[in-house]
Amino acid sequence: MIALVALALLLASTAAAIGQLRAIPPTFARAGLWIGEVERGEMVREVQGNGTLIPERVQWVTALSAVRIEKIFVRPGATVEADTLLLQLGNPDLEIQTLEAERQVAAARTVLATMRVTLTSEVLGLEIALALLRGDEAKARRKADRDTTLSERGYLASDDAHAARAELTTLDARLKLERRRLATLRGGVKERLAAQAAELARLETIAAARREQLAALQVRAGVDGVVQELPLEPGQWVNPGALLAKIAQPDRLKAQLAIPETQIKDVVVGLPAKIDTRDGLVDGEVTRIAPAASKGAVTVDVRLHGPLPRGARPDLNIAGTVELERIPDVLYVRKPAFVQPDSMMAVLREDDDGAHATRTNVQFGRVSASTVEVIAGLREGDRIILSDLSKTADDADRIALE
Repeated sequence: MIALVALALLLASTAAAIGQLRAIPPTFARAGLWIGEVERGEMVREVQGNGTLIPERVQWVTALSAVRIEKIFVRPGATVEADTLLLQLGNPDLEIQTLEAERQVAAARTVLATMRVTLTSEVLGLEIALALLRGDEAKARRKADRDTTLSERGYLASDDAHAARAELTTLDARLKLERRRLATLRGGVKERLAAQAAELARLETIAAARREQLAALQVRAGVDGVVQELPLEPGQWVNPGALLAKIAQPDRLKAQLAIPETQIKDVVVGLPAKIDTRDGLVDGEVTRIAPAASKGAVTVDVRLHGPLPRGARPDLNIAGTVELERIPDVLYVRKPAFVQPDSMMAVLREDDDGAHATRTNVQFGRVSASTVEVIAGLREGDRIILSDLSKTADDADRIALE
């Protein structure tokens, strides 16, 4: 009996001790907490994203034919001008092809010139023959008219008059045929010369392309800028279209930000932005939004206004914010951990004595990159714990501050 009473007393004291422990709130050092104060005023709603600076203008230098890298005169990072020699390429077959193309052009020019002389001579010969035939036809016509008159007067036999008229008819027929022949020859001359001229133009185009390919064996920058890429080594063979060099103009950079796809819905072209290059801030404007998301983010291009900080260069890592709107006269506070837009959330609000914080339900509204709108549950001047205490005080309705 005495043992049972002792056990009951022990259990009662243990329960009382546990109750007292539960009544003691967990204690946190104020210096280790992130605390925000509710303010009233204009709230700037914005979204953030990381990204890089990229050149607005890039010159891609590619191979026009299969070539071997013989010499490399510059390396990535070098400043170049438009006529700076970057590479010396080699292709013996291309030199032979260029010579053959030039030979074919010269041969085609000779053929065209010879054809023009020959056909012109043929036309002239036919025109001379036609002129002689017209003279014969005129003589025959005069003779036929004279013989007809003499025959009618009885001075010449009718058979002779008929013979003269028959000869005139034959010459008329020959004259018509020769005229048709001359017209056909002239038309044929134009067609044959046009065909040969077209063949010459085709061969000249091929030769020009070969010369261009041969000249391209000396690769020049083409623009003033900085060499960004030159992924080659001497002796290496590259195929037509392969990248030889990438040259950027460093004075014309734009920012490319990756905005989380959950925050992109309100971003539109024309919104103001601010880019942090780690060496300074630069104002900008959204100029392009990618049509599709990639890896949970949407790419946004920002045109930069004003001079860039001294350390700005292509591929520099940056951070940027895009301003969505300015909301006047609202309650807002720095964003607590895990807050969602238009949601009810329990937060720890600092008591008036400053020594404790009590869990309070708060209705939040619109969310920005660093702040959130307060709809209900807090007043201006209230202070709340912004730090994530879910692992240490998730079930505590009250904590102590020291």
